[in-house]
Amino acid sequence: MNGDARKPIGVFDSGIGGLTVVHDLVTRLPNEEIVYLGDTARLPYGTKSPETVLRFSRENLAFLKRRNVKIIVVACNTASSVALPKLLEEEHVPLVGVLLPGARAAARATRTKRIGVIGTTATIRSGGYEDALYALDPAIKIWSRACPLFVPLVEEGWHEDEITRLTAERYLESLAGFRADTLVLGCTHYPLIRNVIAEVVGENVTLVDSAHETAAEVERVLEKRDLRNDLDRPGGITVYVTDIPYLFKEVGERFLRREMDRVERIDLETVLVNGSGA
Repeated sequence: MNGDARKPIGVFDSGIGGLTVVHDLVTRLPNEEIVYLGDTARLPYGTKSPETVLRFSRENLAFLKRRNVKIIVVACNTASSVALPKLLEEEHVPLVGVLLPGARAAARATRTKRIGVIGTTATIRSGGYEDALYALDPAIKIWSRACPLFVPLVEEGWHEDEITRLTAERYLESLAGFRADTLVLGCTHYPLIRNVIAEVVGENVTLVDSAHETAAEVERVLEKRDLRNDLDRPGGITVYVTDIPYLFKEVGERFLRREMDRVERIDLETVLVNGSGA
């Protein structure tokens, strides 16, 4: 086994949403140690400039590399669409974003080559999914829609609420006219309201969960590089945040679907400058 295989998997997001990716990683790779960084002091990334998102992403990567990780998952659709192309040019540590695995899964799933994409305003404006899908198949036609209200509804815990259903109906009302047969859930919050979205779009539309596809991609990369942990015991999850918003642990456990032992707040600037604080 590769000597680095027992190092942890690093995951970062602007906040809580990336814990859906962690949930799928734990399900698929139960023996792996995971270090999660939620940059909660600077969320949301979706309203920031591309330059700012890139700077924040570089700092998050620097922190995770200090935790001696073997691979880093950019579990943020905004960072994956805006910053990841540049990060891949700069970094030697393996990087996996949430955008390309979701796009590949959608391209495989569609029968009619008509695909819908929903995400944050920044993700949709970036055109990242469109670029990835067109690169995979230029004949694909794409309908996209920013759905910013889904994030606060999910964090409020209104996963099956009538308000969430009405919001989904408003956002997705024109999808039927486009005749998409596949819809990409292009935000890591959205899997928690998958049932509502599925009811609104109907049984003929296949939903693609980018978090699930990202975990599968991480598994492929680890296998290819001989980095999969072979220890016969469950791994652990260490959670760091740059600020502790109200009810973070409670909300985070909904995403993770398990209890979090501890959430540690760090001062990212202090850690990066002084090498201390975590």
